[in-house]
Amino acid sequence: MQMEVPVTSSDLLVEAFGRIPDLVHGVIDGLTPDQLTARLDGEANSIAWLVWHLSRIADDHVADVAGSPQVWTSAGWAQRWGLPLDVADTGYGHTTQQVAAVTGDAEMLRGYFDAVHAMTLQFARSVTDSNLDRIVDERWDPPVTLGVRLVSVVGHSFEQVGQAAYVRGILQRKER
Repeated sequence: MQMEVPVTSSDLLVEAFGRIPDLVHGVIDGLTPDQLTARLDGEANSIAWLVWHLSRIADDHVADVAGSPQVWTSAGWAQRWGLPLDVADTGYGHTTQQVAAVTGDAEMLRGYFDAVHAMTLQFARSVTDSNLDRIVDERWDPPVTLGVRLVSVVGHSFEQVGQAAYVRGILQRKER
């Protein structure tokens, strides 16, 4: 007979964030750079942009609440990628030209995403139930708590990877 272990907020966060890598890898694996940067129309986001953006948002938001440097800059991803964007850019509010500027191959996308994911899980494992009410952003009314910010990052990640999966499906259908 197995004893039930109490579920903590940290356990739930690790479970939620832990579901994202298989989805991201499944979307980008096996695609060429041309497929990753293909856009369904002139205003649409590419798979490369969607995965880069979800990684940048998680990196930016989790590093901020963890009080740690972003993987993008501290691990040299910004330099390796060499995008014509400000180093602090996360993709929020990008124009169609900025979306088109985000290129990369599956290895680069996977590497950056995986590095951000590792940092995110490390932080999620440290979260205690009592931390969740800590105010992390007072620019909103009501102010944003740690719990709300982390749920927001999880939701955003699922939204972006879902869009990327949709784009992949359309591209594969067109190639038949």
